[in-house]
Amino acid sequence: MSSWEATRQTHSARRLCGASWPACADPLVSLHPGLISAQSSVTRAGEGRAQMIGTRFMFELRRVWRKLWVRTSAFALAGVAVVVLTPLVSPLLPDWLAEIEAAESIESILSILASSMLAVTTFSVSIMLTAYNAASVSGTPRAVSLLKEDVTSQMVLATFLGAFLFSLFALIGIRSGVFDAAGRVVLFFATMWVTLAVVIALVRWITHLTNFGRLIDTVSRVETAAAEAMKARVAAPYLGGVPPQGPVQGWVPIYPEKSGYLCHVDMPALQKLGSEIKGAPIGPVIRLDLVPGSFVHRKRLLAWLAPELAQGPESDDRLERARQAFTIGTARTYEQDPRFGLSVLSEIAERALSPAVNDPGTALDVLGRQFKILDLWTQRGTAAEAEYPLVSVPGLEMQDLLEDAFAGVARDGAGVISVQLRLQKLLAALAQTDPAQFGNAALRLSDRALAEARKTDLYAEDLRRLEQLHAALRESLPPSA
Repeated sequence: MSSWEATRQTHSARRLCGASWPACADPLVSLHPGLISAQSSVTRAGEGRAQMIGTRFMFELRRVWRKLWVRTSAFALAGVAVVVLTPLVSPLLPDWLAEIEAAESIESILSILASSMLAVTTFSVSIMLTAYNAASVSGTPRAVSLLKEDVTSQMVLATFLGAFLFSLFALIGIRSGVFDAAGRVVLFFATMWVTLAVVIALVRWITHLTNFGRLIDTVSRVETAAAEAMKARVAAPYLGGVPPQGPVQGWVPIYPEKSGYLCHVDMPALQKLGSEIKGAPIGPVIRLDLVPGSFVHRKRLLAWLAPELAQGPESDDRLERARQAFTIGTARTYEQDPRFGLSVLSEIAERALSPAVNDPGTALDVLGRQFKILDLWTQRGTAAEAEYPLVSVPGLEMQDLLEDAFAGVARDGAGVISVQLRLQKLLAALAQTDPAQFGNAALRLSDRALAEARKTDLYAEDLRRLEQLHAALRESLPPSA
């Protein structure tokens, strides 16, 4: 591309985006394209592999680890274990430690700690429930799952519960005469350590509560989850497999045993299954018919198996193993489904635009975040070698991504000129950054948004501005886009 052509495109992007979106103005630094491509490809590939959850076991393990009861149970058991191990540790102490007078007051300290931790734990649980309800009301119920997985709140609550159980069991042991003088010294030092942990947790909890459950916090959490899913899909557009190719005539279909949302695909298991074919397969022998996030039922096709894989004495076992590679749940998840994050952000913007809320500022904020997520798709590097070449997976459709992000906002914000202007500028920016991927999809959404705006009572001058932006978008696209 000539320098004149690059300058023309830069000025065209500035004209389309306008002053309200300065992020798409002139670049600050110019680097060699090969250096940019190589560096960004390595970075995104590493990030994508880090975010992609491979096996079904790891997917389920991560889901369980995010549950509140896991950390609280672990800390509770740790607190009880300290008390149980105290009689075993006390004989190892030197004699001069057993004569510490401060250890005599351990019972009163434990009583204070136990009573206060019970109240603090109960109060913290009520605060968390209030935050969940606030996120559901001000944002969307689909975002509450991210708040439930918040590490800080789980660690704080686990610390409080562990301290309470430690104090309770220590008091039981002291009053039953289980601990001698050396045991009391061990409990004294353990109590000091637990008290320090409680103080640190209280400071973290107070700081965390300034934002926890607020709308901006909820939106940021959804954006982070959606961006991580998009980065993973950018690094592996086909979940590590290859794009579909060739007919499936004679292949054996696989159907789910229950209805629900496809949450995860165990690509390593499918690759291992495909490698059981005798000889080296020429191409993929398993073809997925849908991607994570799709709703399935017992008559909805999941995948196809090649005839050589679905025949023979082990055919029934292979079909069942292939079916077990698909995790079906009652609700969509964020990990392998970038469309879900965009849909949740759109729900938040739609609620903000409702007459009961009337908060277009939140809708504008969400539009900007959605643009950043979609812009990740334009930062793809050179396609890496497929990690699972025996499995073909459908790719993401740009039209679906843009509709998930912007269609609802275009409908509910049809009569809000600030939202319509921002939407048209963002669609123009996407089309300008990658015409081949986003051009047609952005133009269709621009047509739809303009049609929605024309149905409202917008001021004639505002409507003319929207039409100018729409015309500029259409003119900026190359004929092949």
